[in-house]
Amino acid sequence: MSKKLLREYYELCDGGVCQDLLTEDEKRFVNNGGMILTGKLQEAECENGNKRMYPRPVLEREIKNYQKLIQERRALGELDHPNTNVIQLEKCSHLVTEVWWDGNSVMGKVKVLDTPSGQVLRSLVDSGVSLGISSRGLGSVSEGANGTVTVQDDFQLICFDFVSEPSTPGAYMGLQEGIEKTIFSKADRINRALNDVLED
Repeated sequence: MSKKLLREYYELCDGGVCQDLLTEDEKRFVNNGGMILTGKLQEAECENGNKRMYPRPVLEREIKNYQKLIQERRALGELDHPNTNVIQLEKCSHLVTEVWWDGNSVMGKVKVLDTPSGQVLRSLVDSGVSLGISSRGLGSVSEGANGTVTVQDDFQLICFDFVSEPSTPGAYMGLQEGIEKTIFSKADRINRALNDVLED
């Protein structure tokens, strides 16, 4: 089997994941005008909109390798999905700063960069445009009897790009722009308001 470019799409959140996912440094960055997005980047053991399924062991290995890029601050991504396995620095819009597992979902944090493409990304998010996050990688696939296409062990994750068309239902990223508005759930905000009243 020959390797080909594999691209998967995930939708951005349209209002925020109701969890406090940011560190104190990240909160300061956001409060000073920066933008951080959080949410699902990829999913294992589930057929996506492209009819492909990523086995968990394959994704675990690639996410472990990707952690090295994150630590070295080289986990860059672009807008749209180029038909290449090379990340072009002049087109980078964001930096993935953290990834972790939540069940079979790969979750992550993305810092929007102050580059021309990053400014376009920021403007789109600020305007309420629904965007997706998409993995880009190289690998071969095998089609099963039921029509599901399984990504093979030779898969290599390249990066995560922002795109306009997602393929995985329920895979959303949340805007972490206004700490009070988007990090805390409605219940958290009510509890904080009650605590403020009780302290007065």
